[in-house]
Amino acid sequence: MNLKIFDNLDELYRSAAQLFIERSAEAVARNGQFTVALSGGSSPKAIFQLLATEDYYTKIDWDRWFIFWVDERWVPLDDDKSNAKMTIETLLDRVPVNRAQVFPMYRDHMEPAEFAKIYENQMREVLGDSGIFDLVLLGMGDDGHTASLFPNQPILNEKEKWVDAYYLQSQDMFRITLTEPVINRAEHLLVVAFGEAKKHALQQVLTGAYNPTQYPIQLIDKEKPGFQFFTDKAAVGE
Repeated sequence: MNLKIFDNLDELYRSAAQLFIERSAEAVARNGQFTVALSGGSSPKAIFQLLATEDYYTKIDWDRWFIFWVDERWVPLDDDKSNAKMTIETLLDRVPVNRAQVFPMYRDHMEPAEFAKIYENQMREVLGDSGIFDLVLLGMGDDGHTASLFPNQPILNEKEKWVDAYYLQSQDMFRITLTEPVINRAEHLLVVAFGEAKKHALQQVLTGAYNPTQYPIQLIDKEKPGFQFFTDKAAVGE
């Protein structure tokens, strides 16, 4: 497992932003495009804000980016709970990305399960039948969830669909998410999670018994060559 423990969050954010620059350049040189699935939350927000600064965005060929999301709350795109809204405001409105190559994980006047099928088709048009992203950015909840793969949910067992939607009782809302198989097929996986609140879940990732029903982050293949986990000393503890 490629685990990087940072002394401070500024260093972590800059390393993550630099990783985006490097992986983007590699993918564009190889395939003429960069396919990425982004996460929401406070950790990616700081990375996106950094990528939107001149020192970083000028080093990226934004016109070659194809942008998807890892997961989403089923809320309109102008809702403050929307991952896409956060990403658009902090990054996409500030860089010269081709909006025709941006695929928010929501559509008005549709049922989430219906749109999950459409979203998978959009992914197939860009990724082909291989379903391999160049980079997937993940977070990790205090309960060990990642994407919208929450503990004790049937979606943890999904092996065929690339995208699925379901009602999450504990949050009283629908969620739509990439599934474990397509996440693990990515060329590169970056998990960003830090802070003392993440300590217990991270310990389960590092040394805990395999129990992905309780800690879904364990479904992510941490032994694959393209896997990296960025964290800090507060999360790692002793």
